[in-house]
Amino acid sequence: QVQLVESGGGLVQTGGSLRLSCAASGRTLRGYNMGWFRQAPGKERAFVAVITWSDRTYYADSVKGRFTISRDNAENMVYLQMNSLKPEDTAVYYCAADPDTLTVYFTAHEYDYWGQGTQVTVSS
Repeated sequence: QVQLVESGGGLVQTGGSLRLSCAASGRTLRGYNMGWFRQAPGKERAFVAVITWSDRTYYADSVKGRFTISRDNAENMVYLQMNSLKPEDTAVYYCAADPDTLTVYFTAHEYDYWGQGTQVTVSS
């Protein structure tokens, strides 16, 4: 069982930056693919980025070139650096863990463990 806690959200102006953190406890993250998803009001939870157990990274087209996902297995942490933020990035951001490392998934229902989410609001 893995417990995930996100932090780092907040209010930022267009063009600003935020760094989200996801702290894990219960088990080491070494054996998990770790993803970030986001959910805006009235919309489904959407894929943002994933980093595999072997440090391969994948991004949604909407954030490619602006967001960077990283992990620190020694600290059991996952990060999402968000630059050049836009109002359409406003959402609750969730960290998720997938123990199936044979396949990289981009849909929320494939992930087994979730944090409580952190709100990101980008003002225009």
